[in-house]
Amino acid sequence: METHSSSIYLSSLLLLLSSLSPSVDAYTWPSPQLDALEQVRWEQIGLTAFLQPCNTFSFDPQRARSGRSNAADWIRTAYHDMATFNIGDGTGGLDGSIRFEEEQARAENVGDGFKNTFSAIGGTSNRYVSIADAVAVAAVLSFSNCGGPEIPFRGGRVDAIEPNAPGVPEPQDSLDSHISSFARQGFTKEEMIGLVACGHSFGSVQHASFPNIAPEVDDPNNTQSNAHFDTTPATFDNNIATEYMTGTTVNPLVVGLNETTNSDKRIFGSDGNVTMRSFADSPEVFASTCAHLMARMIDTVPAGTKLTEVVTPLPVKPSNLDLLLVGDKIQLDGQVRFWNMIEDSSRRVRLLWDDHNGSNSASNNATLRFSRVGTSSGGRNRFAFYSFSPDTGSTGPTIMALDAVAGITNMRFAVDSKIEDQGGLGFPVMDDIMFASTSCYRGTRTNVTGGRIDIAVRNDANPTRIYLERSGRDSTGRPTIQEIDVPIPKITVPSGSSAYSIWSYELPTDSASIFASYNIGAEVGGVKSPRSGFRRSIDQLEACV
Repeated sequence: METHSSSIYLSSLLLLLSSLSPSVDAYTWPSPQLDALEQVRWEQIGLTAFLQPCNTFSFDPQRARSGRSNAADWIRTAYHDMATFNIGDGTGGLDGSIRFEEEQARAENVGDGFKNTFSAIGGTSNRYVSIADAVAVAAVLSFSNCGGPEIPFRGGRVDAIEPNAPGVPEPQDSLDSHISSFARQGFTKEEMIGLVACGHSFGSVQHASFPNIAPEVDDPNNTQSNAHFDTTPATFDNNIATEYMTGTTVNPLVVGLNETTNSDKRIFGSDGNVTMRSFADSPEVFASTCAHLMARMIDTVPAGTKLTEVVTPLPVKPSNLDLLLVGDKIQLDGQVRFWNMIEDSSRRVRLLWDDHNGSNSASNNATLRFSRVGTSSGGRNRFAFYSFSPDTGSTGPTIMALDAVAGITNMRFAVDSKIEDQGGLGFPVMDDIMFASTSCYRGTRTNVTGGRIDIAVRNDANPTRIYLERSGRDSTGRPTIQEIDVPIPKITVPSGSSAYSIWSYELPTDSASIFASYNIGAEVGGVKSPRSGFRRSIDQLEACV
């Protein structure tokens, strides 16, 4: 069994590598969109809790005893969202339209799995990760965390603003109808067999949605009376095929009492069982086929959508970088992640940086504190974080404070004697515009009546525009960014450092503005971009004086 598992992972890893374009080296830090996509795909922030263990179902008080799993719901959601695709005119596809109540109300989308999915993954989407990207990555993580292959993942999907046309095949449909539906989606008959088998390696038919297919049962470990597709419904394996070929299957769409709804039986046997036999004979073939077909499925998007390159983990990646002007110092916070690294008390990690005065690592260096080890993909991947807190022993500062005049322009990391500098590029840092610690609120903590956001601008930056970014959602639930211009000061407002002056924005007195979180964006030299930093809100400020 261990040999099979290792082989499955190797075959899926080779598929992942083979899917990369020649521009694989194009992704370097910082790249805001790819950084966000990489984090949700590989660190799996906020999502793995829904998949640990894999039989977790978050929407039932008994969780692991309902007979359902989040993973199965997430995979079904991705397919039903994609299944509206029409290869003839390029409409439909995986664009998040399944979130609309109109689509969920159709007979082809019966059940509460879609609503549950968006309740779980809704917080994953943001300005860089669309709702459709979140649906796609949720399916990817369901496989990788629950025994399945690593599926190549790209971002850049565009969220629909209205429901798509119907298009999901149903159990009572004829074989010809299924073949036609999958052809419209862009898949051959053999690929249809593979997609159904891969998707049905997880999950079950729900009694509540299909009482004529899944009869009620008295089982304390299946309290929602779900009829499973195979005997291991919460994890990926080729049992869907082996049990089908040996005649021991419990799949209600194969051995159901009503032949009309035995759609899997018709689909699996449509090529004389050639495809299913190959899956039963080789777990590796099944895994690699599923990795390929699932990647095809989640990459089936409306015509004109430009997806990113395949998102792979950076070997070294700074994250949560935050610069704050405090008096005549720049407070530098954040962490650096090292992929495929575990905790080692003897390891020494140092931050080396260049500054505006031309100084480099000879004088600018600090030993970093070990923070934690993270895992993903069911424990296949491990990574270590080191925080930007000087490791000075039990005493000394816990936050790095840099001379503001010298500042910081580039970073590198030394891991023992090895320099990590992104192939010689280093990790560039923009210290030209940042929040200032003089930002403040008016009123009292219990009765905030307003506030002021101060932004420190390096005197040689010469921005043409500075604005605050406020995250929100439009009427369809899509992530939005509102830009709020910060007025250019009529006179120079000094800061605590001779290298910076202050631009200020007075918050409106409405509660929505006062308690919103803000980031900084700027236009400098004709280039518009956000600046590094945690989003600031009124509850993070001191009182105005």
